[in-house]
Amino acid sequence: MNIATTAHGKSSKGGWNAAIFIILVEVAQQFAFYGLASNLIMYLTNVLDQPLAAAAKNVTTWLGVSSVFPVLGAFLADSYFGRFKTIVFSVAIYFLGTVLLTLSVSVIPSQRRRAVFFVALYILSVAQGGQQPCLQTFAADQFDENTPEEIKAKSSFFNWWYLGFVFAATSATLGVVYLQDNVGWGLGFGILAGVLLVSLVSFLLGTKRYRKQRPPGSPFTTVAQVLVAAARKWHVTETLNCENVYYGDEKGEGQLQGQSQPVVLARTNQLRCLDKAMIIDELDASTEPRNPWRLCSLNQVEEVKLVLRLIPLWLSCLMFGVIQVQHNTFFTKQSSTTILSIGPHFKVPPASLQGLSGIAILITIPIYDRVFVPIARKYTGHPSGITVLQRIGTGLVLSILVMVVSALVEAKRLNIAKDYNLIDKPKAIVPMRVWWLLPQYLILGLAYAFATVGLQELFYHQMPEQMRSMGAAALYCFKKPKTKKKKFNPKPKKKPTELKTIKIKFDNTTIISF
Repeated sequence: MNIATTAHGKSSKGGWNAAIFIILVEVAQQFAFYGLASNLIMYLTNVLDQPLAAAAKNVTTWLGVSSVFPVLGAFLADSYFGRFKTIVFSVAIYFLGTVLLTLSVSVIPSQRRRAVFFVALYILSVAQGGQQPCLQTFAADQFDENTPEEIKAKSSFFNWWYLGFVFAATSATLGVVYLQDNVGWGLGFGILAGVLLVSLVSFLLGTKRYRKQRPPGSPFTTVAQVLVAAARKWHVTETLNCENVYYGDEKGEGQLQGQSQPVVLARTNQLRCLDKAMIIDELDASTEPRNPWRLCSLNQVEEVKLVLRLIPLWLSCLMFGVIQVQHNTFFTKQSSTTILSIGPHFKVPPASLQGLSGIAILITIPIYDRVFVPIARKYTGHPSGITVLQRIGTGLVLSILVMVVSALVEAKRLNIAKDYNLIDKPKAIVPMRVWWLLPQYLILGLAYAFATVGLQELFYHQMPEQMRSMGAAALYCFKKPKTKKKKFNPKPKKKPTELKTIKIKFDNTTIISF
């Protein structure tokens, strides 16, 4: 393998010089996604005149589909195309989807606008399936796991990666949403297309800097082979020793360009029922070549163990995904019923309040990476200051605190609504300042900074190298769960709500329902 090297013998590929190009693509992709998702329900209800129930169903269905496609994209990237080609193809499709989206809200005739808009929307879902699981994994691949300096750089990388993610989401939520509401939807979506085009060009400019991985084949085949081989040898009673264990013939297939050698896993004592898959019995010893559905290598068995051990962790974090979705649904709907005016001429768009969590993350992550980690490292001796599981646990505790605070604020809002006889008027503005919601947004930002970054790092390091895109896809599956339709029911059967104009004086401000 020919690898370009510097004068000191170190590979010129990879590292921060390569990762920065990939981070720019992630920033652009998240800018485009949040520039659309944050305000999508407002476009469906205000421009396409959809009922609130139908609009909410369409938004959550689109988010759900967008969360499933990364699994398919990760499988194709890990098995056939490789991460680099998958990213190029998906970014190009994403750009074309945003162009079609822009045309649908500007030049497409009104009678065809709805159909074209939804076609463009689901083109973005398909493209997102290729980007989401591959971008972070491909960027992390640029750091050599066999070099101590790059191991520390990789740990820091996950912090700065998420910082770029949040910067993009916050910028879109504050800037693009305002343009959509106050200038025009065509300009708002057009900006998203322009940013994606710039990111695609910059990504291609860094092509010669990347460490690339040849797809090793379907990762599910390895899992199936180990399970089948272990099942076929359930009757084997031999104990494991150096002589009867199959170690395989590791030749570096699927190895990263610039990496010195593939990772060799040590044998563990967990899930020992799978160890029978690597025992060489009499039949295996007399068979040449080996049957991969009867005899698997030590590395194959340990890789399957890694995957199975992650399942309980993944399940335990599902509720964190439920809390995350409140950010885009309940919190936004909650804020839309409060006083959003700042001064006599400016009114905050409800969706833009999501940027408060982003601001909290933008402040927290640099402090965490540059202040907390060096101090904690002196006491714990851990390269990352604290372990990944400790970081995730801290984020989960903060997420519980978020729901406690939001419940108290909601109780306060309902009491005020009750005092003004607004309980049965869901569109009425409650005489309560929006800043009551500030604590729950800020605490949620802290929870993101700990739990989300920790989960990304955990699933990258603990997944087998050829399945890391699948690990990233698993995270995206629970980040945007569907909400229940019962929360959006503008037509109750027993007591229909009459839409009236209600005027209430509060702090010399006239509050009018709409």
